[in-house]
Amino acid sequence: MKDLEKKTRAYALKNALAHEGKAMQGPVISSLFIEGLKKDEVGKYAKKISEIIREINSLTPEQQKKEFEKLEDEVSERETHEGLDELPDSEKGVTMRFRPAPSGPLHLGHIISNMASSLYVKKYGGKFYVIIDDTDPKTTLASAYKDIPRDCDWIFGNVSEYIISSDRMALYYKYVEKLLEKKSAYICTCSSDKFKEYSEKQKDCPCRKLTLKENLERWEKMLDKKGYKEGEAVLRFKSSMKHKNPAMRDFPLARISETKHPRQGDKYRVWPLMNLAVAVDDMELKMSHVIRGKDHRDNAERQRMIFDVFKKKFPWVFFIGRFKFTDLVMSKRKLTAAIQSGEFAGEEDERIPTMASLRKRGYRPVAFSKFIEQRGLSEVDKVMDSKEFFKLLDNFNKE
Repeated sequence: MKDLEKKTRAYALKNALAHEGKAMQGPVISSLFIEGLKKDEVGKYAKKISEIIREINSLTPEQQKKEFEKLEDEVSERETHEGLDELPDSEKGVTMRFRPAPSGPLHLGHIISNMASSLYVKKYGGKFYVIIDDTDPKTTLASAYKDIPRDCDWIFGNVSEYIISSDRMALYYKYVEKLLEKKSAYICTCSSDKFKEYSEKQKDCPCRKLTLKENLERWEKMLDKKGYKEGEAVLRFKSSMKHKNPAMRDFPLARISETKHPRQGDKYRVWPLMNLAVAVDDMELKMSHVIRGKDHRDNAERQRMIFDVFKKKFPWVFFIGRFKFTDLVMSKRKLTAAIQSGEFAGEEDERIPTMASLRKRGYRPVAFSKFIEQRGLSEVDKVMDSKEFFKLLDNFNKE
């Protein structure tokens, strides 16, 4: 197509002005398809398009407005938003996932955050994994192993495979040993307060200097029921204690928990934290695209560091904006506590936004699909009350 850069700037500026100064790659690429960009050309031009979008996003709203006035004629009148935004590097299909923690009932928030992943797999072909993230024995509910597949089969209808994290412990342990061998992790026995002090002063923890032999010995002591006790040792990633973001400084990867696991019993006592489990699973399952909430930006950066150690290609990631309901409880743990206390009559109580309740109330999965398609990929948070949302959803459900 001719004038790619000029067209990209024009559509990026238009998108930025519509989204509080932040243009998004998906809608911009969708608009370029109208101008003649071919799907098989997206990979070739993706880097340049991203550079232009970053440049546009660095401008002030006033600068964006002035710039757009010069390029407004480049925007086609045929521009529409029908269906999902295009994803880059999707010509050969996509591999995507949803990782629910089994700590309570799945609800409306999970639909809004993860329906797009399911729809993209339907659009391009590929695999959609649901990974039950049960590596915290203290919060894992036994009922979730039945409830999560039930709800996901209903709302998505295209789950390729259900994977249970705690069944993959041997794999996680294998990666721990590789990280230790690569000198990219170490076993820290400092108290949390002491480590926090080192972090605030940007000083290295003394445990950072351990040899491979000493780290492996400490690792065995973590695994041994007669070894370290809960809270006495933690596996840390060796990033940098001088990183500008304190959350990135030698972040933890695994810890000891002596709580009996509802599925594994007392078989394991060292459990991977989310960033280790997610990074390992994404590498092993060859995840290509990930859509996740904006609150996971730091986690994504931590996982990228782990990918870099193993010289693996990191998935394309989009951070979706959150829906904040002013009058709905959207916490799994709060919902579970309210149900257990008798405040609500189980998961199907029509006063709560669980998937079980939505299903009972007659909502169909396609209504949510249409809602997500209309919204598109957006980083913008939206605040609304349930009446406004369900009025919109009811229209889709009637259709």
